Amino acid sequence: MIGRTVRERGFSALFLAFLFIASGSAVVALKLENEAVARARVPGSSIKYLPSGRYLKYTCLGYSSLLADVIYVWAIQYYSDPAISDRFDHLDHIFGVIAELDPRYSEPYLIGALIAAYEARNPRLALKILERAMAKNPGDWLYPFEAGHYAQMLLKDYEMAQKYFKRAMDIKGAPDIAKRLYADAAFRSDDYDTAMKTWLEVYQTSPDDRIRKIASNHLYQVKSAVDIKRISQAIAGFLERFRRRPMNLQQLVRAGLLKSVPRDLDGQDYVYNPQTGAVTTAVIPWKR
Repeated sequence: MIGRTVRERGFSALFLAFLFIASGSAVVALKLENEAVARARVPGSSIKYLPSGRYLKYTCLGYSSLLADVIYVWAIQYYSDPAISDRFDHLDHIFGVIAELDPRYSEPYLIGALIAAYEARNPRLALKILERAMAKNPGDWLYPFEAGHYAQMLLKDYEMAQKYFKRAMDIKGAPDIAKRLYADAAFRSDDYDTAMKTWLEVYQTSPDDRIRKIASNHLYQVKSAVDIKRISQAIAGFLERFRRRPMNLQQLVRAGLLKSVPRDLDGQDYVYNPQTGAVTTAVIPWKR
């Protein structure tokens, strides 16, 4: 009787163990199936499982550059899939991971910024990615150079562009064009003194006649902008005083609003329209 009771208890325990294992296996199988369905329906959803770059760097057994390559190649495929509607939400995280794994890997910074600017239409995120590149590679002129383009072309923030181009041109190895872009950004941000000084340096130091001609045209443009601004202010003063516009620019001198009427860089008179008060150059700077 006792033996039978022991056998029954053993059978019951074995049955419960079997039932527990079978149930656990079913749960695991169901979970895996659900995961597969979820990821199939929402491509790229597994991105939430990508750890931080600092963590991966300590777990990749010294192969951080190789892992950065793998993630970068995967990222190119990931961002080429329009079915992933929220893919740009993770852009900073993905390229941040690559930067942590291989800080000197230049291509992901540039491509990440490109995707942010033109695909995600988020130029400020592009600048954030390039700022990360600058912080990790302070001796590389390419990153502030690219940032200057995004600031100028997409944000129309010429003061910001000026700062980036200045940062680029001050780094050893930067191309000469960085200085010219710096001068152009200074002009666009109404920093005429800096623009005049920089274009004059380009004109005086460049051995290339074509570059000297470009610098000359920009010097003409800067001087004309300064002169026309001063003449326009004098016209506004004349209008306020006499309730009419001057018939010609010499009347501004006679009224004491100008010491003399300035001329353009080529010694030509500016063109004045007394009906509208508009002052323009006699020629287009690029057709001199």
